[in-house]
Amino acid sequence: MPDTGPYYRDEQITLILGDAREQLRTLPAGSVDCIVTSPPYYGLRDYGTPGQYGLEATPAAYVETMRALFAEARRILADDGTLWLNLGDSYAAQRSGDGTTKRSDKKGAAAAGPVSRPANAKNLLGIPWRVAFALQDDGWILRNEIIWHKTNAMPESIKDRLSSRHEHLFLFAKASRYSFDLDPIREPHTMRPQRRPRGHKERQRLGVLPAQTYSTSQRDEPGVDGHPLGRNPGDVWSIPTRPYPAAHFAVFPIDLPLRCIKAGCKPGGTVLDPFSGSGTTGAAARQLGRKYIGIDLNPAYHDLARDRFAQGVLDLPA
Repeated sequence: MPDTGPYYRDEQITLILGDAREQLRTLPAGSVDCIVTSPPYYGLRDYGTPGQYGLEATPAAYVETMRALFAEARRILADDGTLWLNLGDSYAAQRSGDGTTKRSDKKGAAAAGPVSRPANAKNLLGIPWRVAFALQDDGWILRNEIIWHKTNAMPESIKDRLSSRHEHLFLFAKASRYSFDLDPIREPHTMRPQRRPRGHKERQRLGVLPAQTYSTSQRDEPGVDGHPLGRNPGDVWSIPTRPYPAAHFAVFPIDLPLRCIKAGCKPGGTVLDPFSGSGTTGAAARQLGRKYIGIDLNPAYHDLARDRFAQGVLDLPA
């Protein structure tokens, strides 16, 4: 186990080295305004770090690990704070040719380890919703299931199911009233041609009407007056993957935490990521003028994050 404690700190960024749950216990109650994170997925990869999450023996054990960790995170979250949790799914264990048992993720990557083989191999385990329900039972308020549609998802070499092109992003709140600002993430309205009355084409042919007319009030939300700043983006976010070139292979695109922080963290607030990795959430917080606390078990990832923050401009969204 690596040494734990503060690893890097400046006026905006704090990187803490150590186990996420243990390090969360060292932070004061109510000290962060927003949590944006993507924990290691169940049975997906072995990161080669002792104490890593994601290699639990059973799905139930993984879910309990997540429940206990976010119970501690809930303590340090402000009463009006939000949690944005990104999780991908996993498939049940399969027997390999040499007789060993391994779990396979939705992309076919495998992680060896002591696992319990379910009765029906190849089952999609529903890990994101299992975790969501566990957090809900533990007192969190589940406000949204957001589908992250990966517009450039990698093809999968499978023939007996459909390829996966999405992940789940859950929005949780600690209390029924919480800090949320829709305006910074509104999207432009899409205008539609207005409906033409009977005889419109004939009057247009005679030069009575212009070739095309548009309604300024008819938006893509029928019956709802358009907000001047744009429309609600909805709960399906089409965002391409954009891995950071120098980072490990499980980086989500910065566009994802940028949107979460804009909506879920008050200006000048503090964002936490208990699984900081290469610092994608931290880069987003830095761009938006928020403070950032990142926790990770691997010092090499903190080194990547520190270098990334120094580059800054390379993290601008597409």
